[in-house]
Amino acid sequence: MGTAVSAPAGRAFQAVITATAVLAALTLFVSACATGGTGARDEGPAGSDAVAGKLSPSAAPSAYATPDDVNAVRLVMDDPGVAASVKRALKPCVGDEYPVDVSYGDLTDGAVDDVVVNVMTCSDAVGVGSYVYREAGDGYRNVFRAEESPVYAEIDRGDLVVTKQVYKKDDPVTSPSGENVITYRWTAGRFTLEYRTHNEYSGAVDGAAPTTAPN
Repeated sequence: MGTAVSAPAGRAFQAVITATAVLAALTLFVSACATGGTGARDEGPAGSDAVAGKLSPSAAPSAYATPDDVNAVRLVMDDPGVAASVKRALKPCVGDEYPVDVSYGDLTDGAVDDVVVNVMTCSDAVGVGSYVYREAGDGYRNVFRAEESPVYAEIDRGDLVVTKQVYKKDDPVTSPSGENVITYRWTAGRFTLEYRTHNEYSGAVDGAAPTTAPN
């Protein structure tokens, strides 16, 4: 036969059980937050998945986009601002492999990563066009292009760096005499020139006297 519990004692016992249950629930909640939270990332804004230049929602956005997110060839071919000569050069070299280099990063302070596309020739990998595409609505729009071949663009700590190789008369394609390096920064809705550097390559390795860049 059980022992009877008085009303005051019963209420106290019930209060202890309730407090214990609340404490256990709080412990589980804190543990879940510690292990399953996302938090802010130091490496940059989160990117979104995209296919063929069209954005699509991502269940778990990452800090950076991946090469499979954007169809860079389609971006260039559908861009009315790209020169016809560049589009003619943009054809498969082997199988379905196109001569394009693609980089992702934050250049324009947009909601998702910008896309930098370099189009090259199949025969000697000379850059014939460099482009930057920025997310706009459900697609991308061109915000930069350079088509003075040979040219190559890349992302450097949030800046756009464009390298243009310089050839003198009789220079072979594989041995330019120097390069112009131009740094652009996104300001007030467009890229503005920040720095320009000219480098001349030494010809000493070929037996020629070293060259000096002019001031």
